[in-house]
Amino acid sequence: MRQLSETDRDAIRLAQDPQFPRWLAQVTATGGCSHPVHLSGSTTTIDGTTGEILHHYDTRAEPGERLLVRCRNRRATVCPACSRLHAGDTFHLVRAGLLGGKNVPATVRDRPRLFVTLTAPSFGPVHRAGELCRPRRNGGACEHGRPLGCGAVHAADAPVVGRSLCPDCYNYTGHVLWHAHASKLWDRFVIDVRRRLASAVGLVQARFAERARLSFARVAEYQKRAAVHVHAVVRLDGPNGPADEPPAWGTTGLLVDAVRASARRVVVRTPYSPAVGELALCWGAQIDARPLRANGDGPDDDAVAAYVAKYVTKGASDIGAGTDHPLTNRTDIESAPVSEHVRTLMRTCWRLGSLPEYAPLRLRTWAHTLGYRGHILTKSRAYSTTYAALRAERARHLGHVDMPDVVTERHWRYVGSGHTPGAALIAAGVADDLARNREAAHNAFHQAEVGR
Repeated sequence: MRQLSETDRDAIRLAQDPQFPRWLAQVTATGGCSHPVHLSGSTTTIDGTTGEILHHYDTRAEPGERLLVRCRNRRATVCPACSRLHAGDTFHLVRAGLLGGKNVPATVRDRPRLFVTLTAPSFGPVHRAGELCRPRRNGGACEHGRPLGCGAVHAADAPVVGRSLCPDCYNYTGHVLWHAHASKLWDRFVIDVRRRLASAVGLVQARFAERARLSFARVAEYQKRAAVHVHAVVRLDGPNGPADEPPAWGTTGLLVDAVRASARRVVVRTPYSPAVGELALCWGAQIDARPLRANGDGPDDDAVAAYVAKYVTKGASDIGAGTDHPLTNRTDIESAPVSEHVRTLMRTCWRLGSLPEYAPLRLRTWAHTLGYRGHILTKSRAYSTTYAALRAERARHLGHVDMPDVVTERHWRYVGSGHTPGAALIAAGVADDLARNREAAHNAFHQAEVGR
């Protein structure tokens, strides 16, 4: 007879508890969150006029005297359930800026809109997928005697794809410092696009904001070579944002030209270092700016929103380009489950992080993301709605509405997080069931729409 595992015994213990139905209801309410936050406390709702207690909730009646709430981690490798919710919110946030909705007028669909991709520059030859991995220039070997190509055709998911052909040739220092300045490079890019638009129509640059506004939402994605590149939806509005039509001179062609020119022009210089010198950092040669057209002649709006939402739940760890958790010492680096290419980038972060001139970059703090310290998703204020507004709308949909003339007193404290082994097993099952139910409902809705 097979002996039960610790996880199975723990799951049976939970199922036999008299309060199991209530605990399961809490887990279901979190969507099967993998690492729920445990709270203890109470909420009392009082009529502000009469002082009458309308509702009182206290965790003392709950299993373990605690309430489970979502961890809200966006990474699928950390919490699949919360990452799906975050991806859904991102989809609606990006889609609203493309098609309207969520207090954004539908007229934004007729504005000049682009789907822009900006890449990191080359830091050295790497193994490539889908083509013969051969030297790109004359000569079959580098100065260190290593071949500049391996002569193989790699599949897209081959482990070797993205790794350096010669670690001694690869510019690991430049790679890390480019990551550390990527957000600043994006900011310079946006500023320069505004300047170029103003100059193209004879406007004084300082008066651009009086005539038009550049709105955007961008997401950072790690490539196989462990370098970040950027996908962005860029839109031209009038000076007051989505509710305001852009000026007549604000055409899609003008916006494409400005984006391409700015992507090739902007430069960020690193602080001078006696060990490294001063580096001039720029975008890579691969620049794409595709118009999004209301008549369907271009990338589909829903597909663009889904594409951005897909990558917002991914981090460096999803392609082996880092880890989900900060590294606290060199031992963490050496034991990280990553390739030697990525490990060398982490070591470079650690080494450069010890130099005083790079202290503001906090490279050791961000060694787990290879020096990249920007948000995965950023947007301009006027692009569309916010995550907070989407969460508030979801709360209203579930009936969690704040009523006027009502006072709510809340007293909560953190008491823990996560699941026991058996609880984690049950929560994963709940998350899978909910995901299948959502997929079935989506397919049924799609079939009904097609059948109309």
